[in-house]
Amino acid sequence: MSASMLTAERRAEIARETAQALLQIDAIRLSTERPFMFSSGLVSPVYIDCRRIISFPDIRARLMASATEILQGDIPATEAVAGGETAGIPFAAFLAANTGLPMHYVRKRPKGYGPNAQVEGVIAPGQRVTLIEDLTTDGGSKLRFCKALRRAGAKVSDCLVLFYYDIFPETRDLLAGEGLALHALANWQDILAVADEGGPFGPAELAEIRSFLDNPLDWSARHGGASRLFFQERTV
Repeated sequence: MSASMLTAERRAEIARETAQALLQIDAIRLSTERPFMFSSGLVSPVYIDCRRIISFPDIRARLMASATEILQGDIPATEAVAGGETAGIPFAAFLAANTGLPMHYVRKRPKGYGPNAQVEGVIAPGQRVTLIEDLTTDGGSKLRFCKALRRAGAKVSDCLVLFYYDIFPETRDLLAGEGLALHALANWQDILAVADEGGPFGPAELAEIRSFLDNPLDWSARHGGASRLFFQERTV
């Protein structure tokens, strides 16, 4: 793949292949009785466990090849990749191996001893770094990682994730306002398109998933989770 933007057709292929792979390895977890709690405080009946990918070499290789296409095709100015603690670190390592780029990793907070570093690796001043993560819901942790990398001297304008929930319209605008573009292999609509053709979820389960996706904050609040997200708190 040359260093040019991917076509819409290729993007659709990647999204479908990613959705199929996640379903194949049981990375889509459903639990309505004991919902999942996210770092944002959001409660959800579904959880995307991208960490499972690292244990399936064939699928891992295919998805990392797709991620490499996106990285080289849509973010060709990248001079290094940085994995976010912890789930983003292995994927950054795979991409660094595929591309020959330098790699860094960024902690959620400084480690508290020794040099007290939050970013590990050697960042040249002004180095163009792409943040690599497993997934994003509201984008909050991506902004924190991005700001830490910038404080360390990097230029960060792009984040590449394997999966984007794409259920909060404000997320992309929020990230764009901070100078960060989001790239993803797949989102929930891609999962539903594949699941509707036959998969692990029955009609009632798919209905519950859609109920959450259509109004995640309402579903969360009714099940004891957050009713607002951090970007909404900023406007109060």
